[in-house]
Amino acid sequence: MTPQLTCIECEAQFAVTEILYNCTKCDGLLEARYGASGKSAADLKALWRNRRTSNAPLDNSGVWRYREMIPFLDDEAHAVTLREGNTPLLPARRAAEYGGLDRLEFKHQGFNPTGSFKDNGMTCGVAQAVRLGRPRVACVSTGNTSASMAAYASAAGIEPLIFIPNGNIAYGKLAQALEYGARTFQVDANFDQILALVRVLAEKIGIYLLNSINPFRIEGQKTIVIEMLDQRDWVAPDWIVLPGGNLGNTSAFGKALRELHALGFIEKMPRVAVVQAEGSAPFYDFIREGGEFRPIGHPETLATAIKIGDPVSWPKALRVIEDTRGVVEKVTEQEIADAKAVIGLCGIGCEPASAATLAGIKKLRAAGVMRADEDVVAVLTGHVLKDPDYIYKYHTGQLETPTGVKIAANFGNKPQVVPNDADTIARLIG
Repeated sequence: MTPQLTCIECEAQFAVTEILYNCTKCDGLLEARYGASGKSAADLKALWRNRRTSNAPLDNSGVWRYREMIPFLDDEAHAVTLREGNTPLLPARRAAEYGGLDRLEFKHQGFNPTGSFKDNGMTCGVAQAVRLGRPRVACVSTGNTSASMAAYASAAGIEPLIFIPNGNIAYGKLAQALEYGARTFQVDANFDQILALVRVLAEKIGIYLLNSINPFRIEGQKTIVIEMLDQRDWVAPDWIVLPGGNLGNTSAFGKALRELHALGFIEKMPRVAVVQAEGSAPFYDFIREGGEFRPIGHPETLATAIKIGDPVSWPKALRVIEDTRGVVEKVTEQEIADAKAVIGLCGIGCEPASAATLAGIKKLRAAGVMRADEDVVAVLTGHVLKDPDYIYKYHTGQLETPTGVKIAANFGNKPQVVPNDADTIARLIG
């Protein structure tokens, strides 16, 4: 079958070369679908493992290495790679104990070129922009998406345009976008309002939009799961836990699991747990209460990467929860901050949104949803240096919630001011 964009609601099909983000018939979300590759699961496993020894740029990529699962390009020369993916699975004993598990592994996407999971998707999104001959790309971003898009667009010779909520971004992320040459516009509105604005601009002046509503972004993010299962020799865990913001990653993970299970790569579907911040948890509210999906007009959380009140990918994410017998949890600012510090005590750093996973695991264990002996992989979405101000304020007891409530430094590690005197310092170290 020729690659097609297919509506997840009415099954209408469109050519992959059409610049669409929603179905023109019912406004449903689109996803890329393909025919069989002609190779068995066993053959593909061997091929992908062999590519690890290759020095070819696409084989070096932890995304394009698995290109038989994302065959939307008509010419591999359109692919833009910074050697993304190749992120490790890290065991974390202390975090497992904190969460109430016998063992826990983190799939750490902060090891990507720009320090977040967005690189897995952006390499594909920008490749499609190159294929379509688009001279400019744009995104609305609270940080990671803008950093990633700026890097990949600049690498491809395309102009990156970034729109961010004024005053609501971690400077560690904004600095990347500026360094990678993006034209940056700080808008006096929240994320969801700006996304509506940019969609109008995209149609008006021919900009290619690279937020997670772009189906090719989702194709790249699928490979996080493919690579993780490859690293585990295709033994699926019982649970995959990830933070929930715009829910693009949730959508991508579910699509990967459905396809891999159907093709015989894995024998079972892991359960997916999505964890949201308490002040930005519309998907949690929807799953718990039912009825119509209701956005949050003014989302609030210090975990800026998941500060999304109207996640565009929620219909795809709902399908993932249904297909995997998944769950959705929400956690407080205090729970995120403490979990982040515990992850740090494992020698593993992450951005605040990433730590929602461990905080969610702790709550799911306490509620009896997750057993201590289950095999769990949690995804850390971003690098520890994405938001250094957050870290310093937590450890020095200065961190506050968006509403001004002080967050306790339960695992604080405040630096000590000491005199220039060896005896005094020796006694303190003592």
